[in-house]
Order: sequence, then C-alpha cells, then structure tokens
Amino acid sequence: MDELWTKLVNFGAEYGLQVLGAIVIFVVGRWVAKLLRNVVRRLLTKAKVDATLVSFVGHLVYVLLMTFIIVAILSNLGVETTSFIAVIGAAGLAVGLALQGSLANFAAGVLLVIFRPLKVGDFVEGGGQVGTVEEVGIFTTTLVSPDNRVVTVPNAKLTSDNIINYTEKGTRRVDLVVGVSYAENLKHVKEVIVDELSKDARVLAEPAPTVGVVELADSSVNFAVRPWTGAADYWNVYFDTLAALKTRFDKEGISIPFPQRDVHMIAAG
Repeated sequence: MDELWTKLVNFGAEYGLQVLGAIVIFVVGRWVAKLLRNVVRRLLTKAKVDATLVSFVGHLVYVLLMTFIIVAILSNLGVETTSFIAVIGAAGLAVGLALQGSLANFAAGVLLVIFRPLKVGDFVEGGGQVGTVEEVGIFTTTLVSPDNRVVTVPNAKLTSDNIINYTEKGTRRVDLVVGVSYAENLKHVKEVIVDELSKDARVLAEPAPTVGVVELADSSVNFAVRPWTGAADYWNVYFDTLAALKTRFDKEGISIPFPQRDVHMIAAG
C-alpha cells in the first residue's frame, strides 16, 4: 500500500503540474478563442461586411484557434509536437478519405461565400428544403422554415442541387387562377380584376399585372391573374387578392361556378 501511495505521489509530482497546465490552457484558450471570434464578427459587422461572410469567417477563426490550442496542450504534456504533426501529415490521406464528406461540405461552404447564391435573410429553396437563411457555417447552412422549424442542410447538398432564391431580385410574381362562368362577359370580368388589383398599394405598377384567359375548363373560364409585388409581401398579396376578388365578384354579380357534369340517362329498350 505504501509503495502504491509512493508511486501516486511521484506521478503527481512529475505530471501533476503538466496536467493542471493543460487544463488551464484549454479553459483559457477556449475562452480566448470565443472572445476573438466575437471580436472578428463585430469588426466585420462594423465594416458592413455581408452577414453570411461574417458568420463563415467567425466559425473559421474559432476552429483554427482551437486547433492551435490542442497542439499547445499536447506540447505542454510532453508530446513531441513535431512528431505529432508528422503523424498527422502521414495520416492525412486516410483522414481525408474518412472525412471526405466533411471536406466536401467545407469546400461547398467556401463556394457559397465566394459566389453568394444565397445570404443571411434570403428566402430560398435548396437541398430539398425551403426556408429563410439564418446562418452559413463552415460545414452546414441553417434555414428557418415558414412554420419556424430549424433545418440544418449540409453545404455540399446545397451546392450539388438547384438553389432557388426568392428574395434576391426583391420582387415576386403572384400566380393565381380564377374561374368564372361561361355565361359571363369576359371583357367585363377582366376589367373588374384589373381594377381590383389597382386598389392594392402593394401590387406594383411596373411590371404591370398580367390578366388573361388561360384555360377553357370543363365548368369555367379560367383567368390567369399575375400581379407583381415585393418579396416580403408575397403571401399577404396572394391571400388578400383572392379574398378581394371573391368579394368584388359577388358585388358585380359575377358567378364562380361549381364543377358540373351533364349526365344523359338512356332508357333500356
């Protein structure tokens, strides 16, 4: 028992300070890394750098600093860092193959920052998801869906698929189809629709709304109603225009028919 205790005391005397130093380096280093990451973000934000780039650079700075801290900890513990780096270099190919997905995501993140098909605050569709861009990270992009779900999409999946940016141009076209009875005066119906659209200040005068017959359906004559509006007003204009047209049609006596079928009864001879 005394021999074991002696060994523990000797071990503590020899390595205790090194272990304690390693812990201190990790705690302090991690705090400094977070502090510098926040400083970089604030400086970039103050310089009016795009929020997407601010987020990406902040993540990159933190990862690089933490890598340096880990190397410092290993050196403090007596691990030969030059040999350690050599081992990392020798194992680089194997690690690269094992982490090729992560490396692909990192490369895709760089491409997203350079070519900027999307940025923080844009409403986009990509990687099989739809939502507002909250953050573009080193490996993943965070979207917030219309029903307020947080969706994390790998960067490589975004860049390998089509990215539809609904916000980039600032305006969107609202595509509606409105059906009226075959008995209605089509010229009058068109005038009513155009007049109702002109009353909504959110509907842009230029480009002008498109209103025209798009289909002679089984039970109705269908009008394509396509006003333009600001991207932020898209859904409000969509819902409000449908409601306004229904109310106006009722006032004008314009009927919106229900589906109809003619059934011919043939008596058995």
